[in-house]
Amino acid sequence: MPDIENLKKQAKQIVRWHREGRHTVAAMIRGTLPDCAGLTDGEIMARELKLAEAQRLVARREGFESWAALVTQGERQMVADKPVPYPQTPVLRAAEPYVFVADFGRSLAYYVDVLGFRAALTYGDPPFFGVVVRDAASICVRQVKRPVIDHSVGGELLSAAIAVSNARLLFLELEARGATIHRPLKREPWHGQGQGNFIVADPDGNLLEFGGRTD
Repeated sequence: MPDIENLKKQAKQIVRWHREGRHTVAAMIRGTLPDCAGLTDGEIMARELKLAEAQRLVARREGFESWAALVTQGERQMVADKPVPYPQTPVLRAAEPYVFVADFGRSLAYYVDVLGFRAALTYGDPPFFGVVVRDAASICVRQVKRPVIDHSVGGELLSAAIAVSNARLLFLELEARGATIHRPLKREPWHGQGQGNFIVADPDGNLLEFGGRTD
């Protein structure tokens, strides 16, 4: 559970960025706050962003419907957890794979409309970089002028491998959405019982592997 004080600072920072006119926060707000889902970047930047709204945005990014729910869970966690010493060595928290694309707008639409991610951030005018998020998984999308992976060398050169709670259900969902299935759901020799994975391709041929339980 992230530190509540740190999340408060994040919310205040988002409000400050909005007041400074940083348009990079517009996509984050639109993709997270239902009240802003249909607004343009200009409309979002023109309206006032209250601290309570920024706190709700932070809470939803952490998987909670409201700031109050996040704080309540944090207080419960503080009571349940025993104090532990600060790590004496660096601890890796998460990894964000990069995918390189030729057309940022086309790729962003695919990740959002087909793969079920949401745009948490876009940057540039016109946008050339963004972050898409689905649950706890994040992928950075970066437009480039030429391919950075030569798939002709053979094999399945993955751009990202993502763990999922139920790979079978996700496979059926993405197949129904019209995702480009590079390899259907299967159990590899190294998988345990009831485990499997599948691979989808994005419009530029980046291969994304999703693996997890299949029962």
